[in-house]
Amino acid sequence: MSDGERLKSVSVAAEKMAKELRLDVEVVTFEERFTPIYIYYKNAEEEPIPLYCDKGGESTMQEIYDALRKMMFVLSFHPKHSALKQIRGEVIHFS
Repeated sequence: MSDGERLKSVSVAAEKMAKELRLDVEVVTFEERFTPIYIYYKNAEEEPIPLYCDKGGESTMQEIYDALRKMMFVLSFHPKHSALKQIRGEVIHFS
């Protein structure tokens, strides 16, 4: 899988999860090479929290989406991210 195809799969998965959970998403690239590709969750002025890292594997968009959804579910239990508690039911619903 090319770097462009990997970036597309990761971007589509992140955008799908963000749309379903009514969250903002921003895809930022720093170089022409996309190894590895990271997805972070950021709430307001807090430090970004890594949710997913694609190190050049052959993951499908659905596998990436499932991994993101599971990480958001786990993060929803952290007291520092109480805003995610409100969407916990939606995260479970999409499983």
